Amino acid sequence: MDIKDIEKLADLAKIELTDKEKNSLLKDLDGVLNYVKQIESVEVQDIQPPARSAFSTADAGGEYQNRNVWREDEIKPLVFSRDLIMNQFPDSQDDFVKVKKIL
Repeated sequence: MDIKDIEKLADLAKIELTDKEKNSLLKDLDGVLNYVKQIESVEVQDIQPPARSAFSTADAGGEYQNRNVWREDEIKPLVFSRDLIMNQFPDSQDDFVKVKKIL
């Protein structure tokens, strides 16, 4: 990756970069790409997936199988009343709640 690549990405993202920002991004992206190369080099053939997870259940033979966890959407009506709201504030005046002044 070089400065031309950074300029192309900046153009695609419709952002303007100074030379200092371009060099900083180049350094950061080189670090990210080197890390990705390092991850790609890890051998994973001998790694076994976990036997169970939060979404797995045992079948009749004791083997764990992954499953989806679904729930039905429920409509829960919210009850708001003037008194309920007014009672949650420590101070009120003339049917208005008093709050601290914010500037």
